[in-house]
Amino acid sequence: MSGFVGILVSDPWLQNQFTQVELRSLKSHFTSMKRESGKLTVSDLASRMGKSKIVGDQNLSKEERATLIQNFHPNLNDEVDFEFYLRIYLNLQAHVNAIIGSGVKNSSAFLKAATTTLLHTISDSEKSSYVAHINNYLSEDEFLKKCLPINPSSNDLFEVAKDGVLLCKLINVAVPGTIDERAINTKSMLNPWERNENHTLCLNSAKAIGCTVVNIGTQDIIEGRRHLVLGVISQIIKIQLLADLNLKKTPQLVELVGDSKDVEELMSLPPEKILLRWMNFQLKKTEYKKTVSNFSSDVKDAEAYTNLLNVLAPEHKNPSNVIVKNTFERAKHVLEHADRMGCRRYLTAKDIVEGSPNLNLAFVAHIFQHRNGLSTQTKQISFLETLADDIQISREEKSFRFWINSFDSSVYINNVFEDLRDGWILLQTLDKVSPSIVNWKIASKPPIKLPFKKVENCNQVVKLGKQLKFSLVNIAGNDIVQGNKKLILAYLWQLMRYNILQLLKNLRFHSNGKEITDVDILEWANAKVRKNGSQTRMYSFRDKSLSDGIFFLELLSSVQPRAVNWSLVTNGVTDEEKKMNATYVISIARKLGCSIFLLPEDIIEVNQKMMLTLTASIMYWTLKQPLELIKPTGSPDSHSGSILDDSTSDSSLE
Repeated sequence: MSGFVGILVSDPWLQNQFTQVELRSLKSHFTSMKRESGKLTVSDLASRMGKSKIVGDQNLSKEERATLIQNFHPNLNDEVDFEFYLRIYLNLQAHVNAIIGSGVKNSSAFLKAATTTLLHTISDSEKSSYVAHINNYLSEDEFLKKCLPINPSSNDLFEVAKDGVLLCKLINVAVPGTIDERAINTKSMLNPWERNENHTLCLNSAKAIGCTVVNIGTQDIIEGRRHLVLGVISQIIKIQLLADLNLKKTPQLVELVGDSKDVEELMSLPPEKILLRWMNFQLKKTEYKKTVSNFSSDVKDAEAYTNLLNVLAPEHKNPSNVIVKNTFERAKHVLEHADRMGCRRYLTAKDIVEGSPNLNLAFVAHIFQHRNGLSTQTKQISFLETLADDIQISREEKSFRFWINSFDSSVYINNVFEDLRDGWILLQTLDKVSPSIVNWKIASKPPIKLPFKKVENCNQVVKLGKQLKFSLVNIAGNDIVQGNKKLILAYLWQLMRYNILQLLKNLRFHSNGKEITDVDILEWANAKVRKNGSQTRMYSFRDKSLSDGIFFLELLSSVQPRAVNWSLVTNGVTDEEKKMNATYVISIARKLGCSIFLLPEDIIEVNQKMMLTLTASIMYWTLKQPLELIKPTGSPDSHSGSILDDSTSDSSLE
């Protein structure tokens, strides 16, 4: 449920050239340029654009830029508006791309941040590696085997990905069960509507497993924008490769730490950091004295790899490795050693010596999956028994983390209990949800060394929560600084709830600007289902009858009659039938365009918080749609009347 975005440009052609994130970033840049003197003329552009990293100031001199702009628009005194600026931007981009072509050395990142730089380049090595991964894991898929294996030296990957099926299937490889494959459109010839549904399902599901996709839309996949498609693929594969880097999947990781306090710290680390810690733990068993702190410059000489593989698989050790002085040859020996271990490569010797961070990370992660060298019976595992394994807390933490990361934010969080403790990201999220509410003059930006500055940030977080009428009894800023789990989750739930209610309120042609309540959402859902001819009813967001998923399927069918294939729906009696329906509900909602962060278990167990956000997301999606797209032929206007009256009932969540 990212924030409500208005139309930044009216020209449809320009809209198709940029993602929403790129437009917002360029709009911010344009506004700051204009602010310098109150207006912006063509003659000002060359110098002012050169100050921004967004536009290619490193590839064009000021004089070259000025010449290109003058050739495009000779009248230098004309005032520049935003759409004119975008056309200038595209012309400069095209010129620089024509000069540089594909020769730029630049490996694509795992898309932790928005892609708004001038040059969108991809690494052929990364593309080849990811293609090999796809060929390996999806080769037996009934639908995809007609187009697999993909040639890694071609751009066929981006053609195959255009219908959205491959990306959906890859998500299920990374996190099994994320997408109900019954919801994927898999006809041999998909029409544009069906293809768009697959893309929407893919992107919403990618967000739900932790990918950052704020800068990519369905049109980008249709057009095969390579840097964006490869960015999503790389994130999905990374999530798969790092899936075992946690204590739940690999409890033997406690061998890396000394006591229960260190275990808690280990649990809060992102998987990349745990992988580095594991690598250094194994290297301490060798004569290698350096500490590896990254997957790039620290492994370029292949010495760390040589020692790591020797300690993990000494039976495959090649004594000549010790005396190999040539770095490239040493890297080749490392890969031969990995082959003898049965580890797929993910990279070449060239990738090692050039320090490709993504491929080196993938290589080490695969080694960990194949042979981690940790004890299967260690006394330290008893530490885990002293830690509270609250499944509900873990599930809610993940939902709120992915929700925060779905915003266009400069920082990616890995653990809400650790990464929110200085208050800064909470202030950023509050500003997204309620623009201009934060007093940035009294906020401290990380890194924050003084503890009282963190408390000040968190005090403002609490103050703003009370301003937004959150229930914050006995919550102080210091509770957030101390990482109090239950209080942080309580705050985040109210922030998420406020966000969706505001999104609904902002649809003024339905709400008339009045506050939307939980009761309004409940009654709207019941009215939609009733109007569709069903007797199913939801009495509250705690209604245990919701566990079979039938009501939500009825609701989805009422807002989009073609959405649900009723022949695939079960009676929802047994646990297995309930799970099948719940998975189908989530996938259909995401396929329509709902950005939701819940698991099938949330429906089966009737988690009232998630029941509210699911219903509200369906309501928000419905009210945004043009009528002709959502109502069947001959049906009455599904939007007649207004949002129901404000009132109170036991369905309301405080």
